Amino acid sequence: MPGLIPITPRQAAEAARPLVLTVFRIVVGLLFSCHGAASLFGVLGGTKGGGSLPPGQWPGWWAALIQLTGGALVLLGIGTRTAALLCSGSMAYAYFTVHQEHALLPLQNGGEPSVMFCWAFLTIAVLGSGPYSLDRLLAARHPAGEAAAPTPAAATTSAAGPVGPVGLSPRPDDAPPRRPWR
Repeated sequence: MPGLIPITPRQAAEAARPLVLTVFRIVVGLLFSCHGAASLFGVLGGTKGGGSLPPGQWPGWWAALIQLTGGALVLLGIGTRTAALLCSGSMAYAYFTVHQEHALLPLQNGGEPSVMFCWAFLTIAVLGSGPYSLDRLLAARHPAGEAAAPTPAAATTSAAGPVGPVGLSPRPDDAPPRRPWR
């Protein structure tokens, strides 16, 4: 068949990466939000004892609030890296303060969901939101050149070049664009 270029499994996987990352972010954010809604409002099966948590109760109510809002932000792709890092930290805290005291391994202490959410959110925090997020949509509507306020990164340059640790300096204007999923 002339005109068709064979695609390898590796090429197919690379082509699917942006969509898979986006779907992963959406599913993890949705599940986490549902968990928070169940704990806060007693919906979707509620808490183990039924009903909702008393407002302000430490740490349960605050953890549920992080789950609901952080999960929703990750789901929508708004402030994804920060929200995912907060969600990951809350799950690490939950594992070490609630589950770890009962047994060493997550399978023994019932901490599998905490561990899985912790690592899933850490992965999202590192990889970002993917190309299909509200952050990307808003950034496309307001390009950086349109009367944007100066960024802190702009203050780290001098006449001699970028100042600061290597790898954290601003990218030069002639640098090749990043891939959309990074």
